[in-house]
Amino acid sequence: MAARLRPMGQCAVCRSWDAQTVCAGCVERLAPAVPRCRRCGLRVGSAVAMCGACLADPPPFDACSVGCDHVFPWDRLIADFKFNGRVELATALARRLIDAVRRDAAALPQWVLPVPLAPQRLAERGYNQAWELARRVARDLGCHCDPRLLDRPLAAVHQAELGLAQRLKNLRGAFVPNPSRRVSLHGRHVAVVDDVMTSGATLREAAAALRRAGAARVDVWVLARTPAPTD
Repeated sequence: MAARLRPMGQCAVCRSWDAQTVCAGCVERLAPAVPRCRRCGLRVGSAVAMCGACLADPPPFDACSVGCDHVFPWDRLIADFKFNGRVELATALARRLIDAVRRDAAALPQWVLPVPLAPQRLAERGYNQAWELARRVARDLGCHCDPRLLDRPLAAVHQAELGLAQRLKNLRGAFVPNPSRRVSLHGRHVAVVDDVMTSGATLREAAAALRRAGAARVDVWVLARTPAPTD
């Protein structure tokens, strides 16, 4: 049977005609593989495995895989995906993260889970962008994926203007392992998926909650990493 051809459309970045939502040329130019801190995902020099901040104060997760920097055009595409109902972008965006995990991961986890949204925010948006990414990434990598392992009962105050210490305080206790699924986490290797990491406060708190539930290893997989101010 002949292979099924993908329908042609316009690249979401350069508008050239292509079978992919983001063409290979744009991916190569705008999402290159670069050296990153293995703990927090910030860019580092090629001879450095960890940044100074992570050496001084390691986060509660073990490793970080990053699909791209949160800069043009990915910031625009992620905003459309997240806030403007462009769920059809999920597959192309998830591909950036799949490629990063395949490059970085020495071993794949037993569970992949999204950073959960609070019920009110989920009702407002209609979908959890982290789940749309997580389920596609897990399916491609052959991992089990479950959005019910971690809950977020209440929405935190909007964090855009807060520093790291304030963000961590704001998120304290925000994530709760599902009591009925806690046994699924004990002694397991888990990966948490989110769309963007800025300060890392959300993923720190999620990882800490999973550690308290008995997870043996927690990795974070993020589609985009906000560059350090000096980058």
